[in-house]
Amino acid sequence: MTLKTLAIGSALALSMATMAIAGRGSDGELKIIYWQAPSILNPYLSGGTKDIDASALIIEPLGRYDENGALIPWLAAEIPTVKNGGVSEDLKSITWKIKPGLKWSDGTDFTANDVKFTADYCMNPDGGCAQLSKFGGVSSVDVIDDLTVKVSFEKPTPFPYGPFVGGEQPIIQAAQFKNCVGAAAPSCTDENFNPIGTGPFTVKEFRPNDVITMVANENYRDPNKPAFATLTFKGGGDATAAARAVFETGEFDYAWNLQLAPDVMAKMAKGGKGVQVVGFGPLVERIMVNQTDPDPKWGDERSTRKHPHPFLSDINVRKALSMAIDRELLREIGYGPAGKLTCNVVPAPAAYNSTANDSCLKQDIAGANKLLDDAGWVKGSDGVRAKDGVRLSMLYQTSTNAVRQDFQALIKDWWKQIGVETELRNLDASVFFGGDPGSPDTFQKFFADVEMYANNFSGTDPQTYLGSWRCGAEPRPETQWQGENIPRHCNPKYDALHDEMSKTADLEERARIGKALNDILMQDYIIIPLVHRGNSSAHAKSLKGVIMNVWDTQMWNVADWSRAK
Repeated sequence: MTLKTLAIGSALALSMATMAIAGRGSDGELKIIYWQAPSILNPYLSGGTKDIDASALIIEPLGRYDENGALIPWLAAEIPTVKNGGVSEDLKSITWKIKPGLKWSDGTDFTANDVKFTADYCMNPDGGCAQLSKFGGVSSVDVIDDLTVKVSFEKPTPFPYGPFVGGEQPIIQAAQFKNCVGAAAPSCTDENFNPIGTGPFTVKEFRPNDVITMVANENYRDPNKPAFATLTFKGGGDATAAARAVFETGEFDYAWNLQLAPDVMAKMAKGGKGVQVVGFGPLVERIMVNQTDPDPKWGDERSTRKHPHPFLSDINVRKALSMAIDRELLREIGYGPAGKLTCNVVPAPAAYNSTANDSCLKQDIAGANKLLDDAGWVKGSDGVRAKDGVRLSMLYQTSTNAVRQDFQALIKDWWKQIGVETELRNLDASVFFGGDPGSPDTFQKFFADVEMYANNFSGTDPQTYLGSWRCGAEPRPETQWQGENIPRHCNPKYDALHDEMSKTADLEERARIGKALNDILMQDYIIIPLVHRGNSSAHAKSLKGVIMNVWDTQMWNVADWSRAK
């Protein structure tokens, strides 16, 4: 199927979804609940899905991925390609044409200057941009005219759609954020909590880690959208309460990320007021293995590459931790049909799904014990292994969620069977996935030995995502603790292979390199995949126009939602 065919199909689907919309604000209030509460409305200062999704209601990118993974224009007039002249023949630049007549919610013109500003904002070396990897290889972003912006790359870039595409890459207004560049970025509270946008809604009030109230954007480009006059975005609680609020009480119209055991979900659905929607993309529940020492004794240098981890630097320990896990049991109790087995961090699209790591599918407690024995880690009288005075005693953290706590309990027991002592910690999801550089409890700071969560990437090409684990991409004090290389992984061979992918156009060869990059991560055991998760949410039966999207934000087409009459 061609890009053009997919784009046409998506356009038809969106057109049909909007037929019921009578006019802007005609359907009253839309109520959305995310049990992980947003803490900021600026995706450049947070990698948390909750923050990216909430922001998507307000600020938007030039292009998106539709429900089929096809690139579609959003604020751009078209997707640039070599064929239409938007991508240069030498693959070293991409030129975006902006839709004419776009307005910011404050009534001012949206121009190419805002696009360039957004790039400069993220690429500022003192800013600590959470989405910096999307600008990998960019040499400059230049304004051609008010509606044209050109992105130039240092070398040929076969897939030039990293910048400004997807929910993680929205355009922010230059006039609003002009004093928020570099080190000043995190301190701009008003701007980060109340961004001026081009999206269907604007912020009326934002209470971090609690609730956001929004109103329809009077300057939205379609005079008949959004159908809802107001929007309440409630955060916090847990997945069970969120599901109940849609399926049973009908208090909310949409509940996100219903990470519930299958029997719990089935019982909830009997309430009859809601519909579950599930889609499989590249979302993987995984354990990140810290390659640096989180010991508080290092002060500001803890969990930085200045201090290697005292025992997780040993690949034998990391491999043993993975071997001890029964993934089939985790899938069964945690997700049922909404989960699949995987030994990869990139299980989709299918062309990138490697089979080289499938040994992880079978638990091997005996093999893990032998591996640690052979590596010189000796069990003491308390059953905990040690070597050269270093004990295998770990802090294992994740967000507060019933499924994740079940996983922690099982994995702690399996690790005990191989001589590893494990302390469990769970943190409020709004804090754990927040971007506050002053908090010690964010997943980016990683002040623990291992941590568990899930994330994925926009679109169907994993090049940018795989760039997350390059040397230098790790969070650290110099980047305001922003960065995507959470395990602090550094392998020059990996970086060289990623460089090769960035200049390879052939799709089969890109798939080969992508699988090889995945295999390095898996065989280095700095990421331990647990379950390939389906994106599972629910919406009220009265809510129309919802299209589950696993390749972009779930809020991607909220302007097309309406209430059945």
